[in-house]
Amino acid sequence: METRGYQEEVEIQKYWLVLKRRWPIVVGVLLASIGFSSFLIFLQKPEYQASGMLLFKSDRTSSLTKVGEKIGDLESLMREGNPLETQAVILKSEPILKQVIDTLGLKDKKGNPLGPESLQIKVEPIVGTDVLKVSYTSGNPELTASVVNQVMKSYVAKNIEFNRTQVVAAGEFIKKQIPQARAELNQAAEALREFKTRYKIIELSEEASAAVQNEASIDEQINQAKAALADTSAQEEKIRSQLNLAGSQAVEITSISQIPGVQEVLSELQKVQTKLANDEARYTSDHPAITELKNKEITLNALLQQRVEQVLGPSGVKQVLGTQRNVAPGKLQIGQIKENLTSQYALIQAQRRGLESKIQELSNIQGSYKQRLSALPNLEKKQGDLERRLSIAQKNYENLVSRLQEIEVAEKQTVGNAKEIQPAQVPKKPSVSKITFLLAGGSVFVGLLLGTAAAFFVDLIDRTLKTVKEAETFFGYTLLGLIPRFESKKTSSPVNLMSDKASARIIVATSPRSVVHEAYQMLQANLKFISHRKVRTIVVTSSVPGEGKSEVSANLAAVLAQAGRRVLLVDADMRKPSQHHLWGLVNSVGLSNVIVGQDQLPQTVQTVTKELSVLTAGVQPPNPLGLLDSERMATLIETFCDRYDVIVFDTPPLAGTADAAVLGKMADGVLLVARPGVVDSASATAAKSLLGRSEARILGMIANAVNFKQESGNHFYYSNVRGEQDVVKTGMGNEQWVYK
Repeated sequence: METRGYQEEVEIQKYWLVLKRRWPIVVGVLLASIGFSSFLIFLQKPEYQASGMLLFKSDRTSSLTKVGEKIGDLESLMREGNPLETQAVILKSEPILKQVIDTLGLKDKKGNPLGPESLQIKVEPIVGTDVLKVSYTSGNPELTASVVNQVMKSYVAKNIEFNRTQVVAAGEFIKKQIPQARAELNQAAEALREFKTRYKIIELSEEASAAVQNEASIDEQINQAKAALADTSAQEEKIRSQLNLAGSQAVEITSISQIPGVQEVLSELQKVQTKLANDEARYTSDHPAITELKNKEITLNALLQQRVEQVLGPSGVKQVLGTQRNVAPGKLQIGQIKENLTSQYALIQAQRRGLESKIQELSNIQGSYKQRLSALPNLEKKQGDLERRLSIAQKNYENLVSRLQEIEVAEKQTVGNAKEIQPAQVPKKPSVSKITFLLAGGSVFVGLLLGTAAAFFVDLIDRTLKTVKEAETFFGYTLLGLIPRFESKKTSSPVNLMSDKASARIIVATSPRSVVHEAYQMLQANLKFISHRKVRTIVVTSSVPGEGKSEVSANLAAVLAQAGRRVLLVDADMRKPSQHHLWGLVNSVGLSNVIVGQDQLPQTVQTVTKELSVLTAGVQPPNPLGLLDSERMATLIETFCDRYDVIVFDTPPLAGTADAAVLGKMADGVLLVARPGVVDSASATAAKSLLGRSEARILGMIANAVNFKQESGNHFYYSNVRGEQDVVKTGMGNEQWVYK
C-alpha cells in the first residue's frame, strides 16, 4: 500500500512538473479561449428579464374536508401535500399560457398567434419560503413585465375559480355525511346508556375502590366473628360439663322444674318419699302404711310424668330423656346455681348460633364482592370502548358541522390560496443570460483543459531530456553533481577572489559561499568516492553544444585548486575553444602548438593562481582529432601528471566528433555534462553509444544548469541552506548573479 501511494505521488509530481515547464502554453491557450468567448459574448443581443412573486397559503379547499385545521392560516405547502413544485407546473401549463397569449395578443414574426411552447416562463420556488418567483426573458423590456404580470393574474383567477368549485363540491359531500354521523353518535350514546343500566354502573373506578375497601372490611369482620365464636363455644362447653347434662336437656329440665304444676307434684312426691323412708325404718316392707306410701309414690311419679309430657309433648320428652322412659325426679330438683348456669348456658348457646349465622352471612357478602371485582376489568374495557366510540362519533359530528359552517362562509368569498405580492417591473438594464455565464465559465474551463492538453502534447513530442531524473535514467551513469542554474541581474560590482580577468560564469571563483560553489564542492567530494584508484586526469564533455561543459570544466578546476591541489585546466576543444574567454587569457599559443612541437610546454601554460594553471587550445588545426589521437598527446599527458595533481580536459561535444572519446580512453575517466531541456534523446543515444565503443572509463554524469522548480525534490542530495537569494559577486562590470 505504501509503495502504491508513493507511485501515485510520483506520477502526480511528474504531471505537475510538466505543467510548470509548459506554463506559457497553458496561459496562451487560456487567453485565446477567453478572447474567443469574449467575442461571442459581444455578438449577443441584449435580453431583459422581469420577475414577479406569488405568495401561497395552505390549500383552503382541501382543508375544508379535513379535521382539526384552520382555513386561511399560512402553512408550509410541503406539509400539506401541495408542494410549490406542483404550483410551478400549473403556472407553466398550457391553459394559463394560452390565456396570456390571447389577452396580450402575442404573435410571431409571421403575424400568427404564438404557441404556448414558445412562451418560456421560468418559475422557481424561493428556498425556505412559500413564495414562487415568476420570470420571463425577451428582447423587449415592456413585454417581459406584461407577460409576467398577466401570467400571475391568470393563475390567480384560475385558482379562485377552481377553489370555488372545490368549495361547492366539499359542501355537498359534507351535507351527505352529517346524517350518517348523527346516527352513529346516537347509536354510540344509546349503547353506552344500555350498558350502564344493565350492569348498574355509575362510576366503575369509584365502585372498584369501594368494593376493595368493603371486601377488606368484611374480611376483618369475619375474622373477628370467628374469634368470638371460638370463645363462645369454649364457654358453652365448660358450662355444659358443669351441668353434666346435654345442652338441650339442661334447658328443658330447667324450664320444666320452674312450672308450678310440676313443682306441686314434685313437692308432694318428695313428702311421700320422705315419709316412706321414715316408715320403712319402723315397719316392714309389707306393712300397709308402706304399701300405701309406695302406691302414692307411684301415682305421683305417673302424675309427674304426665305433667312433663303435657309441657314438653312426646317428642320433647324423647329429646330430653333420650332412651329413658321417665324423667327422674332428682333431675327436676335444680338448685339456684345450676339454674343460673342453665340460663347462662342458654344465653351463650344463643350467642354461638348468632355468631355462626353472622359468619355465614358475611361470607356470602364477601363472595358477591369478589364476583363483582372479577367482573370489573371486563366491564371497564367494554365501557371504555363504548365511551371512545361515543367520543369519536361526537367529534366527527361536531367537525362536520363546523366544516359545513366554514364552507357556507367560504362560498360567499372569492379568495384563492395564491396572492400576488410583487408585480413585475419594466427592467431598465439587460440581464446576464445563462449563455453568457456558460461562455465565460466555459472559456476558462475549456482554455485550461486545452492548454493542459497542449502542454502535455508539446512535452510529449519534445524529445529532449527534460529533467535530471530522465537524464539519469536514460544514460544510466552515476549522478555525481547537480549544478544549479543562475542568471544575472544588474546590481553592484562583484568581487573576484581568484582573478580579475575571470568571467562571472566561473561562479566558484567569484563567490565561495554560494549554492553553486557548494554544488561543485559536492562534485569534488563525489570524485574521491567513486573509485579506490586515484583519479588524476579527467575528460569533461557533453552530448551536444550548449550544455555548459566548458563552464563546468573551469569551475571544477577552480574548486579543485581551492582545495590546495595543483590543477592544470587544458582546453582540448580545438574546434571551438572557450577557456581563454572564461579566464580572460590570450590564445596565441596553446595545446595545438605544443603537440606539433612549435612551442615548449612551460611557455604555453598560463598561471591563474598558485595552484591553478590553464593551457589554452592554441591555433585551430585542420585535424584536431589527429592531434589528440597521437603519441605526442599521450606523452604530454604523462608530462602533465608529473607536474600537476589533477588535469582537467575541456573537450568538444560528442555529437559529430570523436575527440572526447579518443582523449577519454587515454585519461583516468570521463565526466559527461548533461543539461536538462537541451540534450535530446537522439543525441544522447549517439553520445552514449560512442562512449561505449571507445571503452573509456565513465566516472559519472554532471547535471548542469538545473532548474530546481522543475525538478522533484527527492532527487537532490544536498540542501540549500542559504535559501534562494544567495548572491554571487563577480569581478566583471556591474552584474550580480542570483541563483534561481
